[in-house]
Amino acid sequence: MSNYPLYYLLPSLLLVALLGTLGEKPKVNKYPQNAITSHDWPGHDWPGHDWPEYNGGPDRNHFSPLTQIDTTNVAQLKVAWEYASGGADTVRNTTQMQCNPIIIEGVLYGVSAGSQAFALEAATGRELWKTSITDQTFSMTSRGLTHWTDGKESRIFFAYGSFLYALDSRTGKPIPGFGTNGKIDLKEGLNRAGADDYVISNTPGTIFKDLIIMGTRVNESAAALPGDIRAYNVRTGRLAWTFRTVPRPGEYGYDTWPKDGYKNVGAANNWMGMAIDRKRGIVYAPTGSAAFDFYGGNRHGSNLFANCLLALDATTGKRLWHYQTVHHDIWDRDIPAPPNLFTVNQNGRKIDAVSVLSKQGFLFVFDRVSGKPLFPIEERAFPASDIPGEQTWPTQPIPLKPTPFTRQGFTEKDLSPLLTAEDRAGVLTELKQSRSGQPFLPLGRERTVFFPGTDGGPQWGGAAVDENGILYVPAKENPVYTAIRDAPKTQTGTTSLTGKKLYETNCGACHGTTREGSHDGTYPSLLNVSARQTAPAVHQLLSKGRGMMPAFTHLKEAERKAIVDFLFGKESSVTADPRPARTTLPYSHTGYNRWYDSKGYPVSQPPWGTLTAINMNTGDHLWQVPLGEYPELTAQGVPPTGTDNYGGAVVTKGGLLFIAASRDAMIRAIDRKSGKTLWQAPLPAAGYASPSTYFVNGKQYVVIACGGGKLKTKSGDRYVAFALP
Repeated sequence: MSNYPLYYLLPSLLLVALLGTLGEKPKVNKYPQNAITSHDWPGHDWPGHDWPEYNGGPDRNHFSPLTQIDTTNVAQLKVAWEYASGGADTVRNTTQMQCNPIIIEGVLYGVSAGSQAFALEAATGRELWKTSITDQTFSMTSRGLTHWTDGKESRIFFAYGSFLYALDSRTGKPIPGFGTNGKIDLKEGLNRAGADDYVISNTPGTIFKDLIIMGTRVNESAAALPGDIRAYNVRTGRLAWTFRTVPRPGEYGYDTWPKDGYKNVGAANNWMGMAIDRKRGIVYAPTGSAAFDFYGGNRHGSNLFANCLLALDATTGKRLWHYQTVHHDIWDRDIPAPPNLFTVNQNGRKIDAVSVLSKQGFLFVFDRVSGKPLFPIEERAFPASDIPGEQTWPTQPIPLKPTPFTRQGFTEKDLSPLLTAEDRAGVLTELKQSRSGQPFLPLGRERTVFFPGTDGGPQWGGAAVDENGILYVPAKENPVYTAIRDAPKTQTGTTSLTGKKLYETNCGACHGTTREGSHDGTYPSLLNVSARQTAPAVHQLLSKGRGMMPAFTHLKEAERKAIVDFLFGKESSVTADPRPARTTLPYSHTGYNRWYDSKGYPVSQPPWGTLTAINMNTGDHLWQVPLGEYPELTAQGVPPTGTDNYGGAVVTKGGLLFIAASRDAMIRAIDRKSGKTLWQAPLPAAGYASPSTYFVNGKQYVVIACGGGKLKTKSGDRYVAFALP
C-alpha cells in the first residue's frame, strides 16, 4: 500500500492545535492513514480510508472496508463534484478513459482523456496540478498510476507512451534523478531482430520496497517485441532484474519452443497488470499469448511462458512456480486481468489463494505459495488444426470448479429470440457454414465463432473479492467470428508497393479489407474518411497512435503516406523497404467481427452482459444477474438484457457493489448478497473504468472516470464523484 509520510501530517496537526482555541475546524482527513507504509501492508488490516493502489490494493481485490454508504442509505447518493480532465474528442468519439484513480490522504490522482496525469482535492474535485507532456510517442489509454513513498519522499509513477515518468506527488514535476530528466524508456532492452519498436505501458506498475515492477503492451503481429517483465529502482530508474517470458538457451521453458525461438517470436507479455504478496515477497504476473495471436506454425510447442500465471520472487525476478492456462495459444486467450489474492477456507483449513480469470469464462485458483490448484483441473483433448504448418497442442486445461461463468459455445439453441425472421434465417445459414459450438476450435479458412468473444468474457477490469472470499466478476457474452486467410505478399528490394497493399497488410485485419470497420465501432469505418479527417491528421495518427490504435513506427514515412493517399482516394506507391524484412507469417486473419443483427444487437440469446457472484471457498455460484440494459428494449417490455461492458466493480463492507462498465452510461449500486440493483444514476459518458471509493473529511465518496468512446458511445472527459447529502 502507498501512503503519505507522517511529516506530511504534522502541519495539519499543528494547525489543529493552533486553531483549537478559536473553535475553527481544520480541513484534514478525519482518519489519516499514517501508520502503514508501502512496504508492510498485510492485506486488509489497514484503516481503509484511502484507495492507494490500482484496484484498491496489492491484492487487486477492488475491496474497501468503508461502511458509511450501505444498503439502507445508498438510494440517497448525489453528485458531490465533477472534474473536466480535458482531452476528449467529442467530434469523432475516439478518446477513452479507463483509469482507476488512486486516493491518498485526501488527494486523488488520475489520468485525463488526453493522457495527462493530474491531482485533485478528493473532497472537492479542485485541480492541484496537471502534466503537459508532449513526447513524440503517444500514449495508449491509461488505466492508472502508481504511488511510492519511503516516509520522506513521495512519487507518482506515470506511463506515457513508452516512457515511465517519476513525478513529485505534490507538484507533478518530473524528478530529475530518475532516469534521464525524470523518465526512462521502456523500449530499452527489448530487442529482437525483425521486430518493430511498438512498446507502451497502460496498466500501472507494482511496487515492492524500492522497486517498481513493470509489464508492457507490445504489438500482436508477428513483428512483436518480447514481453519481458522488468523491475526498476524507484529512485534512480536503473534496471534491477528481468524475467524473460520467451526463454533463452539454458533457461527453464526453452525447450517448449523451436530452437532459438526467442529470436523469432515476441509478446507473451504482461499487459494486464500484477498482484503482489508483500509479506512473502512474491509478485504474481499473468501473461498474454505469443504473437501472432491466431497462427503458431513458427512456434511449435506449448510456448512457456505465454498464457501463464507466474509467481516470481519480487526481489530477484526468479521464477518460483507457474501455471499455463492455454497451451500454444492460437485463440488470443490472454489472461485478461490482474490476479486476485485472498484467503479461502477449505475443509476447516485457511489457505492463502491466488486466482486468475480466462477470457473463456474460467477461473483458475491456486495455493499462493505452492502453486497447487485448489480445485481440480482436467486436461481435455480438442481438435487439431488443418492449416498447413500449424501444430495445435492436443489438450487444454479445463477447471472443473468453479464452473464457467459464461456459456461455452454458440449453437442454434443460443440464437436470440429478438431476431427478426430474416435475421434468424441469415444467421442460421452462416452458422451452418462456421466452426462453432465449443471452445478451442482451431481457426480455418471458414469462419470460426468465439463464444464468448475474442475479448471475453471477463475484461481487463477484473474481479472484486470481499472479506468473506466471495468473488464478483463482470463479463460479456457476444459471439465474434474470424477466419484464417493468406497474408498479403510483401517483398523487399526494388519491388513497388501500393498504398492499397500496405493498407491490407497493416490495417485490414482490424478495419476490414474493404475499410468497412467493425459493426460496433470498436474499429471505425475508414470509408469516406476525408469527410471526417484531414490527411495530415491521419498521417499523425499512423505515426503516434491513439486510443486502441498503435503507432505504426515500423513503417517508413513514405509507406505511411502511401496508406493515407489510398484512404483519401489517391494512387501512390513506394519502393519496398530495403532493410532486413520484419518477421512475417504466411497467414493473417479476417478481423474481429462481432456478430450483430440488422438492428445492432448481438445475435446470441441474452444476457449479453452479466455480473456473477462466486463463493471461492466452495467454488459454487451464488447468483448471476444481467449487467446493463438497452433502454429502448426495456421500454418495449423486454427484461434487461445486459450489454457489452468494460471495467470492474468496487465491493464494500457496507454490503454494496458499485459498478458502471455498461454501454448504457449508468453507474449502479448492487446488493452484494442478492445481486439486486438498489440505486443507479446516469453518467455524462459511459464509465468504461473501475470506480474507486474513499473517505475524507467525514464523508465516503465513490468516483468513476466517464470516458466513453467505445461501442459507438460518445467520448467524455469527466470524473464524477458521488456521496451522501
